[in-house]
Amino acid sequence: MYAYNVFRSTGPDGLSCAVPEERSVPSFVTSPLWQFEGRVEGAEAPLGFDGRAAMAGVRFNGFYLFASFESGSSNE
Repeated sequence: MYAYNVFRSTGPDGLSCAVPEERSVPSFVTSPLWQFEGRVEGAEAPLGFDGRAAMAGVRFNGFYLFASFESGSSNE
């Protein structure tokens, strides 16, 4: 598995973009609507990240877009 740099959309859509460290960051991620979330590797991946889907996304696009979720949140 790659080590990924993860960027999160600042909008309410919950989108995240994972980019392997060896790859260039897509230009849309450098806009003010995205912020760097951190580096992940292996089991550290955020909730909603699918390693197999990430590999396919990177193969075709150079990055992987996914819906991220925050663990431990509740709507009581």
